[in-house]
Amino acid sequence: MLPNFELIATPDALARFAQTHQGIEWLCFDTEFVGEKRFTTRLCLIQVASVHGFFLIDPFPLKDLGPFLALLQDPAIIKITHAGENDYRLLYNIYGIVPSNTFDTQIAAGFLGQRYPLAFKKLVETELGIMLSKTFTVADWEARPFNKNQLGYALEDIEPLYDLWQKQSKKLQKIKRLHWVEEECRQMESEDYYAKDPHHEALNSDLMKSLNQREKVFVIRLYEWRRKLAEQKNQSKEMVFPAKNIGPIAKAMRAGKAGLRDNRRIPERYSRDMWDLFNDMYQREISEEERKLLLQIPREEEESAHEEVMSEFMYLVIRHRCMREDVAYSLALPRNWFKKIKNDSAFAEEVFGQGWRKEFFGDTFTEWFKNMDQIRITVKEDAIEFRRRG
Repeated sequence: MLPNFELIATPDALARFAQTHQGIEWLCFDTEFVGEKRFTTRLCLIQVASVHGFFLIDPFPLKDLGPFLALLQDPAIIKITHAGENDYRLLYNIYGIVPSNTFDTQIAAGFLGQRYPLAFKKLVETELGIMLSKTFTVADWEARPFNKNQLGYALEDIEPLYDLWQKQSKKLQKIKRLHWVEEECRQMESEDYYAKDPHHEALNSDLMKSLNQREKVFVIRLYEWRRKLAEQKNQSKEMVFPAKNIGPIAKAMRAGKAGLRDNRRIPERYSRDMWDLFNDMYQREISEEERKLLLQIPREEEESAHEEVMSEFMYLVIRHRCMREDVAYSLALPRNWFKKIKNDSAFAEEVFGQGWRKEFFGDTFTEWFKNMDQIRITVKEDAIEFRRRG
């Protein structure tokens, strides 16, 4: 049965909503959006739960969502979400705002013995014993008018949030980890968290390992062209130019137009219709900015057999500690962080020398992270010993 709610679709209704919510202590919210086949994700619905009831905000007829966005930015109101990073990132990309005073139930679950990330349906069933239907996960949220089943699904995403927050907060306070969750959530309250390097996709492509300098620059230019064209057409980057074609084209350019034409993995239309564009990208002189970009390409030094075993062993020890202490290891130490720590002692100090990770891992683990190249493992009959060389 659908709970009582108010559908907000006019500026006056939104203004009344904002006025009613002045001075509240908490607010639960979620969003529905469509990102498929477009460059800019479209916000389609905002669901809100508060002490005043349930509200659905339709952004299509509202040119200004400022009254709602101001609530998200109000530091006196705690904002409760599940996987809120997705919602906050969308709102940052569209409106340039970041939230304050956030609590995320998915992050909290990671500090309470559950895996991270954990689906909302699973968390609600585990913590509250409530079964969610989740039957409209791929609904057409752009269609108007909404149908009743859609609205029921949308409200399911916010109904349990308050009770989850209450239950998780009590558990976290009891084990003295509430400040850990608050610290982790604060990342979402910084503009830097959402800033995205436009060249990230190209610079971090595994393809770069097998290319010479000119080919690397060509790939950077091709990714940039693809991104700009997708933005201009408001189509997905894959619709504009599938990523699977970038590698074969980059390597075929060495042999000129014939290299593209004779490669069976490259569609004929590229050599026929796009050769002039590709050739210009390939032959154009490398700019100073592009030389700086080349220096940002991650370098992976080949590990010795000992270093490889050592790294895996240490990661397993860290995972074991997280399991024993009921902290999700993917939250405490993401795998990509572990790789970076091995090559960057300053990053190790930044991550583990302060905050909840320092409290959790302690000085011994922090020293291991900072001096991984000096750690040696000794396997004995009844013990495994980690010690610094020398």
